Amino acid sequence: MSSSQDPSASSGVEVNRAGSGGTFAVVAAMGVAVSAVVAALVVGLSASQALTLLGIPDPGPLTTYGLPAVRAVADLAAALTVGSLMFAAFFVPPQENGLLDVGGFRALRRAGNFALVWAGASALLVPLTLSDTTGQPFLDSLRPEAVWRAADQVDVAGSWRLTILFVAVLAIGCRVALRWGWTPVLLWGSVICLLPVALTGHSAAGGSHDVATNSLILHLLAACFWVGGLFAVLAYALRDGKYTGLATRRFSKVATISFAVIAISGVINAWVRVPADELFATTYGRLVVAKAVALAMLGVIGFLQRQRAIPALEKDPKDRGALIRFAGVEALIFAATIGLAVGLGRTPPPELRTVPTPAEVEIGYNLAGPPTVARIAFDWRFDLIFGTLAIVLAVLYLRGVVRLRRRGDAWPVGRTIAWMSGCLVLLVATSSGIGRYAPAMFSMHMVQHMMLSMLAPILFALGGPVLLALRAIAPAGKQQPPGPREWILAAVHNPVSRFMTQPVVASVFFVAGFYALYLGGIFDKYVGSHGAHLIMNAHFLLSGYLFYWVVIGIDPKPRQVEPLTKVGMVFGSLPFHAFFGIALMSMNTVLGGWFYRSLGLGWNGNLLDDQHTGGSLAWASGEIPLVVVMLALLIQWSRSDNRLATRLDRAADRDDDAELAAYNNMYAELARRDREVRK
Repeated sequence: MSSSQDPSASSGVEVNRAGSGGTFAVVAAMGVAVSAVVAALVVGLSASQALTLLGIPDPGPLTTYGLPAVRAVADLAAALTVGSLMFAAFFVPPQENGLLDVGGFRALRRAGNFALVWAGASALLVPLTLSDTTGQPFLDSLRPEAVWRAADQVDVAGSWRLTILFVAVLAIGCRVALRWGWTPVLLWGSVICLLPVALTGHSAAGGSHDVATNSLILHLLAACFWVGGLFAVLAYALRDGKYTGLATRRFSKVATISFAVIAISGVINAWVRVPADELFATTYGRLVVAKAVALAMLGVIGFLQRQRAIPALEKDPKDRGALIRFAGVEALIFAATIGLAVGLGRTPPPELRTVPTPAEVEIGYNLAGPPTVARIAFDWRFDLIFGTLAIVLAVLYLRGVVRLRRRGDAWPVGRTIAWMSGCLVLLVATSSGIGRYAPAMFSMHMVQHMMLSMLAPILFALGGPVLLALRAIAPAGKQQPPGPREWILAAVHNPVSRFMTQPVVASVFFVAGFYALYLGGIFDKYVGSHGAHLIMNAHFLLSGYLFYWVVIGIDPKPRQVEPLTKVGMVFGSLPFHAFFGIALMSMNTVLGGWFYRSLGLGWNGNLLDDQHTGGSLAWASGEIPLVVVMLALLIQWSRSDNRLATRLDRAADRDDDAELAAYNNMYAELARRDREVRK
């Protein structure tokens, strides 16, 4: 690689201080050691209790203490991977030619190294988990054929096996990428790598496991962004990075949001796991309190860092002493907190005081009876993932509108109404009685599916969020590091967006999911998985938004689509949607029948009729979006014609109707020649 292309050869980067890379390596190694030791010590307090409660033979000290230690290493490596990718993507700017700056390049390579550690620890955790589950000694669980076969039967071991594959691909991507445009993609990939394990364990079983799992996902993501970003900023500061002040300010905003998310999600998770009177009376409760204390300490240190380190950097960009001191202490406390969290995950929560019903075991809560209008309207159960998303999207949109109004710029009220209505549909579909009954009844699941894929995306596309953001967010300015506005433009015009917005690709992505999910056997296999339902809802929402963004979206797109093509997309997908509904109504096999029967809901005994009802809803629901889409297209075409006429009129005014005069002169000349011929 030539010096003009090598990110490490960027001329704008200061010479690194000698030994700074070694200093960070020492801090990272200390963090890993602290996490592993704390996790092992905590588990030592509760391991025998857990084995006694579960009735499993003692697998030996190698598994008892090795599993939490390796798990702590995996968790910290995961956080450092995510944080390093976040740093490369958003904390330091790339070079003008699109290649990563030296700081981003090093962060990306560190992410690849941490990903290898993450994958290696995950590989060890497969046999360790099997040993812990079966009670066999660790060495007996190391046989390759036994490991691969048994991992299919133990959910947690299977999750670690899947994590190995995901993280290995991520590590390769971190090694080969050089351009900034790939770093956001890799960051999203690292987030996906966290999900297999996040959807298993204590939070995925028992009563209220839907709330516990959702809160754990938010908790884990926020912790990774906070601790990983902290280590990345510390590594950059130790090397006298040119943009240390910028990186610190951006990380401070991430840390503030992460602190709030961790605190709220931690309280929710503890609330559904530990009764208030057992908070100090059980080992699990005392560990929850210890985590809360550690979080409070981290909050105080973060506050002091914002009060001292950031002003010092703004006054003198080379004054990194306060930042390094606070960040170093914060990093070690965070490492201990991760070890504490791993130990908490290995500690059995207090025993349930009541015997859960089959429905409570499977979906996390009870249902009062068959769905009625009153229950659908008032029997809410807030979805921490999609309900929170709906609220956040509404708040961010209104904030952008208010910013435009204060600046004196107008924003169409219709777009605001469309966006807010979309947020309301998302909230109702996932948190009202519809969301409550969706996991237990196929017909209600289909109602939720149609709302998320056919209604909410139309309203979101008509809201124009990208256009609003581009108008509300100020550009970075010349010679300034790119900011959110530049990131949005890069996301809209990148090759991935160009590919996904091809009419055929968007249509296939939208329609094929229906058939693959329900007629391809996916739904029948994973209907009992809460994580699968989260993924399904995300797919419904994203595939629908992509399709309607291309068809009627008012936001800028990476490619222009002709009006006739848009109409073809709508009418081309309509028959497939109708056939899908008819196929469901014609089936004599109940999809997910094994799961619905396990819920023991006597009022939902005729599962085939319920499925046929869901099919009829899917068939009939295509009419309303079709009408809305066609009206939107007609209005857009009318406005487009009016804008074209206005531009032509303005052009004519500027040149005194020169084009019209030339047109009239041409006909006058033809008439003159015609008269001469007649003479």
